[in-house]
Amino acid sequence: MSEMFKISLPDGSVREMPEGSTPADVAAAIGPGLAKAAIAARIDGELVDLTRPFAGDANLALVTSRDEADALELARHDYAHVLAEAVQALFPGTQITFGPATDDGFYYDVMAPESREPFSMDDLPAIEEKMREIIKADKPLVREVWSRQQLIERWTSEGERFKAEWAAELPEGEELTVYWSGQPGSQGAWLDMCRGPHLPSTGKLDPAAFKLTRVSGAYWRGDQKNAQLTRIYGTGWLNKKQLNEHLTRLEEAAKRDHRRLGQEMDLFHLQSEAHGSVFWHPKGYVIWRELEAYMRRAIDGAGYKEVKTPQVMDARQWEQSGHWGKYRENMFVIPDEVPNVEDEGPIVSDEAEWMALKPMNCPAHLLIFRQGIKSYRELPLRIYENGCCHRNEPHGALHGLMRVRQFTQDDAHIFCREDQIVAEVRAFCELADRVYKDFGFTYAIKLALRPEKRFGTEEMWDMAETELRNAVSDAGLATPEYGWEELPGEGAFYAPKLEWHLTDAIGRTWQVGTIQSDRVLPERLDASYIGEDGDRHRPIMLHRAIFGSYERFIGILIEHFAGKLPVWLAPVQAVVATIVSDADPYAYEVMEKLKAAGVRVETDLRNEKINYKVREHSLKKVPHLLVVGKREAEEGTVALRTLGAEHQKVMSLDEAIALLKAEATAPDLRGKDA
Repeated sequence: MSEMFKISLPDGSVREMPEGSTPADVAAAIGPGLAKAAIAARIDGELVDLTRPFAGDANLALVTSRDEADALELARHDYAHVLAEAVQALFPGTQITFGPATDDGFYYDVMAPESREPFSMDDLPAIEEKMREIIKADKPLVREVWSRQQLIERWTSEGERFKAEWAAELPEGEELTVYWSGQPGSQGAWLDMCRGPHLPSTGKLDPAAFKLTRVSGAYWRGDQKNAQLTRIYGTGWLNKKQLNEHLTRLEEAAKRDHRRLGQEMDLFHLQSEAHGSVFWHPKGYVIWRELEAYMRRAIDGAGYKEVKTPQVMDARQWEQSGHWGKYRENMFVIPDEVPNVEDEGPIVSDEAEWMALKPMNCPAHLLIFRQGIKSYRELPLRIYENGCCHRNEPHGALHGLMRVRQFTQDDAHIFCREDQIVAEVRAFCELADRVYKDFGFTYAIKLALRPEKRFGTEEMWDMAETELRNAVSDAGLATPEYGWEELPGEGAFYAPKLEWHLTDAIGRTWQVGTIQSDRVLPERLDASYIGEDGDRHRPIMLHRAIFGSYERFIGILIEHFAGKLPVWLAPVQAVVATIVSDADPYAYEVMEKLKAAGVRVETDLRNEKINYKVREHSLKKVPHLLVVGKREAEEGTVALRTLGAEHQKVMSLDEAIALLKAEATAPDLRGKDA
């Protein structure tokens, strides 16, 4: 007689099931409706296949399409496998590597057979059609456990050198799994190496709910020294409605692309002579300067002291801080010697000491703190820097302003006592809240907890995580309204962190602000202060930023506002355009009065039709166009055309100046004397 297992369900009921039973059996025992709807299960919290047998007594939660997060992850994982199967069916000899789910879809890295060119966009329609064929065939997805040797032999015999290489590196004692698409070993069945889980069959996917979107180059294992592959991207959803909504968002995102708008508005450019670094044009740098001035006012009001630290620091400093071991691959290193200028011999000798461009500002700020003996009475000490940093990002990862190699952070570090932490974090939460509301953003706050690889003791991490929780709670922000959530394993290697995730106008989220409670770096770099008891104590170091980086925040603003920036941020806030040349002197008068009121204004006196001028300045996203002709000059009025408005308004020049002056004033200065 087989052993009976007790399976506890979310409603508190318990079912006894014989050894060898699966979640699918439990679903069938409950009813045919649930058996049909179930797509996976959580056994003791772990997401598994419906057909995975129970190993003993367990807590079971059956997953259906209503559990959208799990359902989407499973579907996207399966779409990736179906993509790889379709490519190999259409193009025999294609080698496959890996294909994970992504935030909105999936991709798979493949190598085309030698008989043809790498895959391109032209191949996608045929691959999509084959994928639909596989989905409609409703092929079962069957899990098997194999040995490492079995995997190596299988992939080697089929010429899958990438899979064979990976299999050879897998640990011998670990449970290694494969998934069949189709009955194992049957004709037409397809095999892939995967941890799972998967849906019960390909037919659980909606053949109308995915689309292949693009192809790009990728390197095997992300290393430029390895073979180049083709990465085929797709987006996958639970139904066609979700797909259509996503494609609409993509179309809207393309219209808002900061790279295109940046060119149209003449804000910045990027070029290969400085990979990942931005060439700011005068109009783009106006936005930067406005943000910088705004942030300076904010930090001055919050009691920060601004500093400036070196760009290049000795490698020994980075070794001591821990960044050299954890972060060196992303650092630009520099030999500390005069290079050889002769035609022969190496440029740099083997004896060169090494320095590095700073990838972050924290060690330098800690060195400022260490200058002179600090008393407990001087804390908290808030040090701020618009700090320029460099990180050696791969070329393929660079993306306009959103991911660059050179960037400037609105970076600050607060050195405080244990008893000051919660108050300081709360004050930062309130400051960040004011800033984001000034820019019109809503946001969610998340707590990123200790990662698997980290510095410091468990006690340090327990204290730091608790302090951040308490501060957010004290500020009244640890609520569903603010999207409060905890993220296990996503903290930095030296500290947990609070993250601010902004939501933009089309529903995308961007992680920008952060504050981290760090006990590790002050220990590693030997920072201390003299306490009330006369002994040395370690300060707590709070790492914090609100914009994150100026480059990325400007990119987010451009896309959020679709280039139609708030008037106070717009590079050109108004243009005075003439209808006839007789109005030129009056246009100059209007411009000068607007300038005197603090408005960034230009004139357009060209001999062009006014409709042409309106269209051109609308494309450049100028907020206000003041149209003047002979009549306006005689009456001392302007015809005000506001970007996005259907009709113009005729008003006195004084009214127009007052309106534009108010809109051109930064939100934190409104209601205050200039």
